[in-house]
Amino acid sequence: MDLSTIWFILIAILFTGYFVLEGFDFGVGILLPLLGRDDRQRRVLINTIGPVWDGNEVWVLTAGGAMFAAFPEWYATLFSGFYLPLLLILVALILRGVAFEYRGKRDDPQWKSWWDRAIFFGSLLPALLWGVAFGNIVRGVRLDATHEYVGGFWALLNPYALLGGLVTLSLFTTHGAVFLALKTTGEIRERANVLAGRTGLAAAALAVGFLAWTLFGVRGGAAAAVLAMFAALALVGGLAANLVRREGWAFAGTAAAIALAVACLFAALFPDVLPSIVDPANSLTVDNASSTSYTLKIMTWVAVVFTPIVLAYQGWTYWVFRKRIGVDHIPQA
Repeated sequence: MDLSTIWFILIAILFTGYFVLEGFDFGVGILLPLLGRDDRQRRVLINTIGPVWDGNEVWVLTAGGAMFAAFPEWYATLFSGFYLPLLLILVALILRGVAFEYRGKRDDPQWKSWWDRAIFFGSLLPALLWGVAFGNIVRGVRLDATHEYVGGFWALLNPYALLGGLVTLSLFTTHGAVFLALKTTGEIRERANVLAGRTGLAAAALAVGFLAWTLFGVRGGAAAAVLAMFAALALVGGLAANLVRREGWAFAGTAAAIALAVACLFAALFPDVLPSIVDPANSLTVDNASSTSYTLKIMTWVAVVFTPIVLAYQGWTYWVFRKRIGVDHIPQA
């Protein structure tokens, strides 16, 4: 296995980690107006992800940096062709981060209400658009002979990609509801448990349709098919665990379902990194889009040294903030 293939796998792992971890972050933000019926309940929801949300976003920054260094052609074409949707994701993430920091700066209901809206839309928009983006990456886009994107913005809003957006939106919402059932107590825990079951059914139906379309209508492959099957089983197992109030197993199930679904998409994509629907010869692959061997060697040594440190630190953070919280932990304003 050459270094370009290894870095394709590593980038897939980084995006998988991002969607698993930031996925429940997005879900909590989307569920803020549904499960937070007063200010104290909304503060509980925000506090469940308060210590970890910014660390979770590091995964996508690392994935983008790795893509830039390991596959500069892929990075350049993707970020220029997908400029508007990626800009919308970036603006939403910035607005969401500012909302987390500024919401509690004033004891004014209207002030908090506006920032709550920012958290909601700043979570919903990326949850939807990431699915649309990856749907287009797997399906392929209009690339010319110089690997330049020659389609427009509206070409990205095709039925397959839009279904991908609905899948990530529903999966992240379910993942967030299961996380809240795991991390909270009392009334919020009860309502999160019920809501996870309802959104989970919609997520399962959409995900099965999307993966079937991927395998039989877009890009197939034995490895992708096996991963899709295990993703479906993991989601069903997570929803079953949620029904019997085994929140830890339920969260493991939804996390595994997201991870396996992302792995399925990357397995179906390989050896391309960005297919062309104009002419397969115009597609970007792990070979024609990669950096030099020397660059990849340096990156590999840096990853070997620093990745365990980052993983250990983030794991320690989750361990420290592992306990449940409820409204009794939130003082009256």
